[in-house]
Amino acid sequence: MFKLGIIFLFFGLSTVKAQSVVAISDTIDERVFMPYELSYFIDAANTVPFKIISSPEFESRFKQHSSYHNIDFETNSSYWIRLPIKPDPQSRKVWLLEFYDQTIDSLQAFLPQPDGTYRKIKMGDHRAFQDRSFRHKNFEILLERTPRTLQTYYFKVRSHEFADVRIALRSVDRFVYYALNEYYLYGMFYGMILIITVYNFLVFLAIREIKFIYYICYILSVALYAMSYDGIGFQYLWPSHPEFNDWTVGISLYLLIFWSLVFTRRFLSARANAPKLDRALKAMIILRTVWFVLSLLVYPRMLTFRTLEIIPLSLIFFTAISVWRGGYRPARFFVIAYGVLFFGFFFRTLVYFNFLPLTTLTHYSLHFSFVFEMLFLSVALGDRIRILKDNRDRAMRRIIHQHEVNMQLKDKVNRELETKVIERTQELGNKNEELQASNAKLKRQSVEINQINSILDLDNWKLKNKVKEVLEEQMHEKAMDYEEFSTLYPDELSCYRFLEKVKEQNGFECYKCGNKKHSKGAQKFSKRCTRCGYNESVTANTLFHAVKFPLPKAFYLTYLTHSGKNLDTLEKLSERLGLRLNTVWAFRQKVMERLKEKQQNRTQVLYWEELIIDQNPSKIGTSKNHSTIVQNTVAE
Repeated sequence: MFKLGIIFLFFGLSTVKAQSVVAISDTIDERVFMPYELSYFIDAANTVPFKIISSPEFESRFKQHSSYHNIDFETNSSYWIRLPIKPDPQSRKVWLLEFYDQTIDSLQAFLPQPDGTYRKIKMGDHRAFQDRSFRHKNFEILLERTPRTLQTYYFKVRSHEFADVRIALRSVDRFVYYALNEYYLYGMFYGMILIITVYNFLVFLAIREIKFIYYICYILSVALYAMSYDGIGFQYLWPSHPEFNDWTVGISLYLLIFWSLVFTRRFLSARANAPKLDRALKAMIILRTVWFVLSLLVYPRMLTFRTLEIIPLSLIFFTAISVWRGGYRPARFFVIAYGVLFFGFFFRTLVYFNFLPLTTLTHYSLHFSFVFEMLFLSVALGDRIRILKDNRDRAMRRIIHQHEVNMQLKDKVNRELETKVIERTQELGNKNEELQASNAKLKRQSVEINQINSILDLDNWKLKNKVKEVLEEQMHEKAMDYEEFSTLYPDELSCYRFLEKVKEQNGFECYKCGNKKHSKGAQKFSKRCTRCGYNESVTANTLFHAVKFPLPKAFYLTYLTHSGKNLDTLEKLSERLGLRLNTVWAFRQKVMERLKEKQQNRTQVLYWEELIIDQNPSKIGTSKNHSTIVQNTVAE
């Protein structure tokens, strides 16, 4: 009670005045009471019962607040409204009271009865739609006829977000006329959205441009937002689920802004025409999505901050103007469309902050803006198609003209060429006879030269084999120096060929899975197993695998180590081969270890080539057979 006394004292000291009595007259069909004209009391703690509210002692606590603005509304507080009405016993009309705001969470009406008691009616968007006495999107209360000269009505309004507490007193005839016209206009509004949606879907089926799908998603989001905001969605789409009313406005508004940003990037080709603004649009999409997720999971009240949507709309409007000024013609109608929507949001914000009076035009300014915006966007899409078609037609005309010029030039060139061809044909006839005589002479000379070359090639081949045989014999009889050894293996290609022949004498066999079939490997001279895919290089499973210096030098070091006839010290051998001393010593040790393994296996190593391949009986065979293979390979 002490807390209630503090509240009463505060409102008693406010510079406000009491509500005057409202007299009903058949000469006036309608009267709308603005919030600053109503007498109300705010119960911030939601603890004052109706018995105290309706007591005569509490009447002085109800005051009018002439400086009230919509922004002053206290969410989750109970607004007790007192409305004294003086009925006209001679009135022939039936009267009702109507609350305009369909988003009020809880609305309790206390109606006076002839016996002096009050009948309570519960309303609000937290109750199922079929519980309403009037199947209308707004909240209506029918006034009962009574002989009493004064009736005092009490209303308790409570909402988790802003609630418009305007009350209309109107006759039923006026209400029916007003409601029918209002639903007729809503039908036109949503019908236009449906027609525009179907039209753009048919255009998408014809030209297959994804921007039309983005636009369809955008206008459907507009429809969902408008239906959630107007109460039409609750009446026709989810009448049995009032819990949706707390979420649909915020969710549909997010979808509206999201698809608007996506469509803007696609329609204006922002990535090509304005890269910096394109990045800003993508950042805005991410920020708006993060804001939406936080609103759903952490702080649902953030869904009601609708005035913040002026920021993404301003960015879209600025981007459209920048792209248009940059010379992108299809953006002109887009600028007009979002200019209309931008100013619609702007006017609705001014109404919310009481900078503009609340009229039918200003109340539905956002709806009008959506209609004109959708019309201009449809015109913009059509204008873009027309501009692209004009550009294509101009390009086709230029191509046709250029083709005609090319044909004329071609005919002229052909005529000149025909004349020159006739002249050249005569000259070529004379030259051809001379060439035939020369050709016959050259053929005879060619036959003679080929015979001589064949004889020389045969002699050269015999001489080369003789030289190799001599060097081979010298190599096994005495130590050869590096220059003589290089005659047998002059480069790495000859070494690769020698290794390939040695490894393939008994056919290919995969060292991984034993498969006999292979294909060409990734590197030169490599083999790839057709079963397991193992890629075997030519040096794999040999003494020279992973050698980091040239193969001819490795061959020579192997030869010297096997023969045991080193002509030079390690230092001189390192200097002669151009290798580091550690490299020469390490490779010699590797060869000596291989030779020692052969000796431990009681395998006689007659030739240095027998040290090349790793010990693998399935691949190498006996030492004698391998020696024969090596000798044949060297001879070749």
